[in-house]
Amino acid sequence: MEKLPTHIAFIMDGNRRWAKRRGLNKMLGHKKGAEVLANIIKELSRISKIKYASFFAFSTENWNREQKEIDAIFQLVEDMFDKYEQEFSRLDIKFVIMGDISRFPKSMQEKLIKVQENSKNNSGLTVLLALNYGGRDDIVQAVNKLANSGLTEITEEDIKKNLLSFPAPDVDFLIRTSGEERISNFMLFHLAYSELYFPKYCWPAFNKKRLYKALKIYSKRNRRFGGN
Repeated sequence: MEKLPTHIAFIMDGNRRWAKRRGLNKMLGHKKGAEVLANIIKELSRISKIKYASFFAFSTENWNREQKEIDAIFQLVEDMFDKYEQEFSRLDIKFVIMGDISRFPKSMQEKLIKVQENSKNNSGLTVLLALNYGGRDDIVQAVNKLANSGLTEITEEDIKKNLLSFPAPDVDFLIRTSGEERISNFMLFHLAYSELYFPKYCWPAFNKKRLYKALKIYSKRNRRFGGN
């Protein structure tokens, strides 16, 4: 496939439904989802044309879930980096954390800061991990930053440079698993002309084969960016 996205993004939906359909505790769905996340990151790092990969891991709306589930998700994030951080480093992966992590447990904050700091000079795939993130909040904080700077006229480029994802380019291809066909406040500014793909299977069922099937679908899309 010659035509591949520079920036691919994922809304990792369906962990709980995947577990429920199998008669499993929903926490096992999240655990399997974390394993899939690590495997997909590693696989994407081997595709040289893909430079950026964004993952919606925890939204500003997810605080409405029961605390036990939230705590389990936080622990899975820490466990993933405990298990794979050295391998991610060998693969030259750079991690950028998007979102306000100040509400997270202290150990998780320290882990995320450490991972981001240790990988900042890596030059391979850049992984943007959205945690306590909302697309509208992202735009609002960018605009407020610009307004406080004294600018009298704010351009699109100004906003882009002040988003949490900068310098990542716009998203070329968004995949949302589980069959839900919405973007749920994820990277709104970046998705203006993205190609969207909504497979019906849940995130824990995503694998290497399905990744390449999705990329093949993208390669056949005719992106017109509002033109003919």
